[in-house]
Amino acid sequence: MIDKFGKAILTMFGVGYFKYAPGTAASFLTCIIFYLLYSSSFYIGKGAAVIVCILLIILVYSIIIIDKLSYLFKKKDPEEIVVDEFIGQSIPLTVYFFFHSFSIDETFFFFGWPFLGWTIISFILFRFFDIVKPFPINIVDKKMKNGLGVMLDDIIAGIYSAITIYIFYALWF
Repeated sequence: MIDKFGKAILTMFGVGYFKYAPGTAASFLTCIIFYLLYSSSFYIGKGAAVIVCILLIILVYSIIIIDKLSYLFKKKDPEEIVVDEFIGQSIPLTVYFFFHSFSIDETFFFFGWPFLGWTIISFILFRFFDIVKPFPINIVDKKMKNGLGVMLDDIIAGIYSAITIYIFYALWF
């Protein structure tokens, strides 16, 4: 039972089994989930803190369960495990929730749709950093073959994405 639930979490309930680009599909699905949260005004008040707590729980659980269920997969970092893309893509999206709490300029990005613009750019940047793997992502990806390593390269890619967007915003406005 725990193995089935753990495998479902790691594969984002089957997204990891997509034939083409399961990581990109997981990142895209994450953007949709966050867009729906933003549209429902969930971020107002304690919503951002709740999101961070949920993400931390998923992160810790995933690190543990990747190591525990590694025998179910053929490789150390199999493409079926896409929860790392979920966590990594969540980082720049969660950063927006916190910026918005401090009243970020609503004209930022795409025709008055600030979160949609942030989402699109964070998706593109996250996928770029996750695929290209600049330093130190490349080192983590090559050297760490445990649960933490699987998650850490995507966490760094998410942080790079958030920093890049913030720099762009600081220079632009």
